[in-house]
Amino acid sequence: MGKDVIIACDFNSKNEVLNFLDKFTEEKPFVKIGMELFYSEGPDIVKEIKKRGHKIFLDLKLCDIPNTVKKSMKVLTELNVDMLNLHAFGTIAMMEAAIEGITHEDGTRPILIAVTLLTSTSEERMKRDLLINEMLPDVVLHYANNAKIAGLDGVVCSPLEAGLVKERCGKDFITVTPGVRFADGKLGDQVRVTTPQRAKELGSDYIVVGRPITESEDPVEAYRRCVREFIG
Repeated sequence: MGKDVIIACDFNSKNEVLNFLDKFTEEKPFVKIGMELFYSEGPDIVKEIKKRGHKIFLDLKLCDIPNTVKKSMKVLTELNVDMLNLHAFGTIAMMEAAIEGITHEDGTRPILIAVTLLTSTSEERMKRDLLINEMLPDVVLHYANNAKIAGLDGVVCSPLEAGLVKERCGKDFITVTPGVRFADGKLGDQVRVTTPQRAKELGSDYIVVGRPITESEDPVEAYRRCVREFIG
């Protein structure tokens, strides 16, 4: 499996995201469309970006009863995206239902991954706010193993946990890791972060990078820097 850099296009309008993507005249980066843009512009923005030749990770983090998630995934997969996700804490039954929902009649489907714990979640917050008293790495690994049991392709996790996930779930189990910043950059609201180079060393398959690229004075060069550091 090849590694890739996914740009988090966390804009709130069609014009903003398309103007940003217009800067890339040579590359067609893999992009993440999250809740902000999807809720603002709807499915049409997904179709527009796909038509431009970009791979798309549709980051909506579904979590509901299994039947609702199954039906929702069936609708979303018609957008022809390359990757979808949901929350692992929705249970194995919910994740299994999601697999049913995104699988086409010919057996093909987009990559499906589960969010373990958000990279803004510290162990203190997890225990105080969520009443989860296990150690944070143990929770991540348990959720990742549940995703594997359900038949998912991998998980979203911090790069700091990518190696542990690989050890538990196998080297082919995909790790998609946000919380990546340049060594000379700001942390923002992330608390479990590392650099592109370190993410590569830790076993990340995909890194998701937002503000260090989208808020850069030269987004194309920032993207290329990520590629150099992560892929080489």
